[in-house]
Amino acid sequence: MRLTDNDFQLFGLPETQAQDGAAIAARWKALQAEVHPDRFSAEGAAAQRVAMQWAMRVNEGYQRMKDPLKRAAYLCELRGAPVQAENNTAMPTAFLVQQMEWREALDDANDEAALTALDDDAAHAEAAALDTVQRLLDEAGDAPAAASQVRALMFIQRFRADIDQRLAALDA
Repeated sequence: MRLTDNDFQLFGLPETQAQDGAAIAARWKALQAEVHPDRFSAEGAAAQRVAMQWAMRVNEGYQRMKDPLKRAAYLCELRGAPVQAENNTAMPTAFLVQQMEWREALDDANDEAALTALDDDAAHAEAAALDTVQRLLDEAGDAPAAASQVRALMFIQRFRADIDQRLAALDA
């Protein structure tokens, strides 16, 4: 185990999008048990600092590995196709039209039923996009196309967060 290992190497998992969440969590717990700074309290400040670095590295990796979207973006980057969401917002026309329709529907939604129906629609689109990303990364080996899908997923997740805010405002 080296600090420079990628997350998959660190967690001892194959470099694939398809992962078992329970296995990731179990490996995180095992790694934390190995590197927790309290285990090194008798070894002095330097050993504890190194252990703290390791604990932070393990936690960073866990945050990426447990989240399918973050894991996909990370895999794209490892495979030479960074997502570049800040610089590359190009999307297929059909996706942009869908986004506009969803935004209009969100503007018009004024009750919980309408918001929930809209969220269900977006959740189905998100699941389909995640399936596509997994196929592109694990089967087709097409990281650039997967990076495009990851950008689309970011839009969908942002939209679903906006729906959640509107639902929360109804409850307030």
